[in-house]
Amino acid sequence: MGGAMEMKKRINLELRNRAPEKVTELVLDNCRSSNGEIEGLNDSFKELEFLSMANVELTSLAKLPTLSKLRKLELSDNVISGGLEVLAERCPNLTYLNLSGNKIKDLGTVEALQNLKNLKSLDLFNCEITNLEDYRDSIFELLQQITYLDGFDQEDNEAPDSEDDDDEDGDEDDDDEGEDEAGPPGEYEEEDDEDDGGSELGEGEEEEEVGLSYLMKEEIQDEDDDDDYVEEGGDEEEEEGVRGEKRKRDPEDEGEEEED
Repeated sequence: MGGAMEMKKRINLELRNRAPEKVTELVLDNCRSSNGEIEGLNDSFKELEFLSMANVELTSLAKLPTLSKLRKLELSDNVISGGLEVLAERCPNLTYLNLSGNKIKDLGTVEALQNLKNLKSLDLFNCEITNLEDYRDSIFELLQQITYLDGFDQEDNEAPDSEDDDDEDGDEDDDDEGEDEAGPPGEYEEEDDEDDGGSELGEGEEEEEVGLSYLMKEEIQDEDDDDDYVEEGGDEEEEEGVRGEKRKRDPEDEGEEEED
């Protein structure tokens, strides 16, 4: 049974004594779902905007509560093969959905995502469906609302990293207009040039170092909070590292469970 913490215990830990209504982000990666079901999440988490349940042996989304503010849902490396219609019912405002490394095999399964009208980005890496002959064209045809599939749009332009963070309000167009109207361009550009001149003198490098040491401090604090888990808020590289370790152990864990 690899020593992963039960999901409801992990949720309790991540709350850090806050009320569920106060939580906007919840990361439950690498804990253990309850017989493949979500456990310990309920409608009181109504402010959640980001939920991550990667690698928790999830087979079903049936117990997903109604999360009307949820924008990003990470479900990579689980055992989900269907039942995706639950997503449009319970999280109608999703813009980003990651289902990489699940058991999704055919377009019929993905069709259930048509009702996620705000979905912009869908990841299906390492799902069997990606081996279909016209996989990308078929998905773009089926899900007219999405811009990015597996990190690229239909013209093979890569999704910008910042897209996920900056676009919290879902009105990209307004943002662009704002930038254009920001006043006489000449003046602003000159100011920028001066700043750049300053930062070339090594300020930039100092800033980076501060950033790093700050991250490391965060990590240390997290370790104190919870030995199991150092990933929260860390870099993606870190996350992959943690996942990598888990993956190595997985085959044994699964073996043991199947013998039972």
